[in-house]
Amino acid sequence: MLNYILRRVLWAIPTLLGILFMILVCMHAAPGDPAAMALGLGAGGGGEVSEKGANIEAKIEEFRKEHALDRSFVVQYLGYLGPFNVRPDGHEWFGGTGKEPWGGLLALDFGKELINKNKSVGDELKRRLMQVTIPLALISTFLTYLLAIPIGIYSANRRGTRIDKVMTLGLFVLYSIPVFWAGLMLQLIFGAEGLNLLPVMGMHGPDADQMNLLEWLWDSAKHMVLPVTVSTYGGLAYISRQMRTGMIEVIHQDYIRTARAKGLSERTVVLKHALRNSLIPVITLFASILPILIGGSIVIEYVFDLPGMGEYMYKGLLSRDYNIIMSVMALTSVMTLAGILLSDIAYALVDPRISYS
Repeated sequence: MLNYILRRVLWAIPTLLGILFMILVCMHAAPGDPAAMALGLGAGGGGEVSEKGANIEAKIEEFRKEHALDRSFVVQYLGYLGPFNVRPDGHEWFGGTGKEPWGGLLALDFGKELINKNKSVGDELKRRLMQVTIPLALISTFLTYLLAIPIGIYSANRRGTRIDKVMTLGLFVLYSIPVFWAGLMLQLIFGAEGLNLLPVMGMHGPDADQMNLLEWLWDSAKHMVLPVTVSTYGGLAYISRQMRTGMIEVIHQDYIRTARAKGLSERTVVLKHALRNSLIPVITLFASILPILIGGSIVIEYVFDLPGMGEYMYKGLLSRDYNIIMSVMALTSVMTLAGILLSDIAYALVDPRISYS
């Protein structure tokens, strides 16, 4: 097992490098100039030109030179990774201070934002991940599996019945609803313009700093209800269908018939003999669901105005901030690769017949 994990980790390194290379290719192919955005010359720009009648082209060229956007594509790529992090003229352009010979992603140095040079990308990502994105993703993943597995088992054991057909139709309809539309509808229904039962924006109320611990937790819980609901329903519909399919396949195996022939109760047959093997396809999906919830929460965090990593990525896309985009995508890629590895390892725990020799 240890040798298998080591091999997978080593293979993940060139895979990650390839992913980052393709991300940089896509960023350069996309319209928009980070220098123009930083100088307030495009939508999403972060500032204004301070001197009236200044030479805009000269300012853009200086910005590009300062952040190495004038260098070749390959040098920029290596600079994000670290080896060419410091320019020969001493300018800082990705991570570091311009003095040390190493920085970049390989040194876990995410640098500064291109527009706001005083803001560390790494510190911003850490704050957003720990306070918003990771708690939201973990709660959503837990609720997804907590609900999807029993629904899948119940539906599989009543295959072809009216209740199974109703559940299947309902879950397919639920899965087809766009996330942004569901979020907006929930805001209209439960917000101030509707039933006025739940807050619809942000993580806390305006007076959160004045609350005691219990009040603060209750306020946070109310603000999380709608975002968690929106981030859960899609995975719930999909995983429950996968669980149903896996359970149907397993309950027709010979060893399940043997267990029933021995006189075991249906509850024991399903929960003790069939459930474990039917979990394998569901475990496979865990490799993609958690990273998607963490790295792909742009729509949810934007709709509900949550200051998480997805909202930060959206900000980086609008301003063409390459440092933000590369850093977020690097973290998302690492989490995806780690999720795939963890799901493969979990196979052996669920099914002892699987070995990694």
